[in-house]
Amino acid sequence: MRRIYLILIVVAGLLVSTMSMASTTFPTQEPMEGETFGHSVKKISDGLYVFRWWVYRNIFLVTDEGVIVTDPMNPKAAGLLRSEIRKITDKPIKYVVYSHNHHDHISGGNIFKDEGAKFISHKNVLKEMEDHPSPVIPLPDITFNKTYTLELGGRKLELTYFGPNHGDSLVVMRLPREKILFIVDIVTPRRVAFRIMPDFWPDEWIRSLKEIEQMDFDYVISGHGPENQPAIDPATVVAEQRIYLEDLMAAVKEAMDAGTHSPDALRKTVKLPKYENWRYYNEWLPMNIERIWAYYHMGW
Repeated sequence: MRRIYLILIVVAGLLVSTMSMASTTFPTQEPMEGETFGHSVKKISDGLYVFRWWVYRNIFLVTDEGVIVTDPMNPKAAGLLRSEIRKITDKPIKYVVYSHNHHDHISGGNIFKDEGAKFISHKNVLKEMEDHPSPVIPLPDITFNKTYTLELGGRKLELTYFGPNHGDSLVVMRLPREKILFIVDIVTPRRVAFRIMPDFWPDEWIRSLKEIEQMDFDYVISGHGPENQPAIDPATVVAEQRIYLEDLMAAVKEAMDAGTHSPDALRKTVKLPKYENWRYYNEWLPMNIERIWAYYHMGW
């Protein structure tokens, strides 16, 4: 009888734990806050935090055995990040994970390298850094090809490479416990694409987003966003980003097929009123249009 009673307690505990995780909601309506050109931190769940510096964001994960940091951004931001981590824990920073090779996201890691952290990235980051070295970007110690699972203190961070899209080394990070994705540059909620889409391959970008949509996730943390935007968004923002790109490409192609081949004319005539409330619509949409003109006109 005692054995049956103990089994029932264990089963009940598992059910409560499962229901609790299933019903977990995250602060999708709460802005990151802080000064525009300052920094801020938002706790998402047990051990998981979002750090913002200006319009850049990363995540860090605090475990019983140490801390996992992502994209250190730059030396100033990395110093602020380290100070914020020290307000939470005195555990060592064990790993730093690079999302991709672009210097504006991964500079500043020396402060963590000096403490003994190991750096992880897709293998193509190592090649890019060897071709374009920087004194403020430590080379990765651990590289991988398609997928890599980082485990520390009972927590997992799953890294997946989807091929070329924004450069050729970008990885999407998944936290399986919370079903959260950390996605840098290829998903920025409620904002048109960045300026002339530097180092973006539009068709591969769309393909990658379609593949990401098939992953098991409920929420997204983006690598960009000002202080007035939420720290975390529902999974639907991935599809919203893809549909924007598809609408952009379709509108430009339709105008070109109708006889408008001048990029200057396209910038003035192609409109996407569906997105006029997205950030930088007026400023960056014309540049987005010219980038897509180049894709159709030059195959680039």
